[in-house]
Formats: sequence, C-alpha cells, structure tokens
Amino acid sequence: MGFWDGERCEYCHGLIEEKLIDLPRKVGEKYILIQNVPAGVCTECGTRYYAANVLKTIEETMHGRRKAEREMLMPVYTF
Repeated sequence: MGFWDGERCEYCHGLIEEKLIDLPRKVGEKYILIQNVPAGVCTECGTRYYAANVLKTIEETMHGRRKAEREMLMPVYTF
C-alpha cells in the first residue's frame, strides 16, 4: 500500500496517485530543477501534494545544502 492510496484531493475530491515529477524552482536569480520528486498528484485537477520528508529535502536543495548532480544549459526565449 502506497503513501497516497485512498487519499482524495481537497479541492475536487479526485483520487491522488503517486508519481515522480520534475520540479523547477527559481532561487534568487537562478533556476534549478529537482528531478524525480515523489508527489501525490490528483488524477482530476493535477494538484500536487508532498509528504513532510519530501518538503524538507526540497527546502534543503533550494538552500544549497545538497550538491547538484549535474548542470545543464537551458535555452531562453523572449515573447
């Protein structure tokens, strides 16, 4: 049984299923990408939910307390 089994979205009451997602974030003037983040995702509206330990790891990552595995260049477009 998974962490999100049987849980429902607080907004639309859709079922929540566990997925691994990519989470882009802006930190200061830079962007970072956190890959393979475990999240509960509503199958109806897409709202994301995170367990407390996942949020702690996200916070540590955003504050530079974890070492990046690699860096990549990203193309930038102006609209």
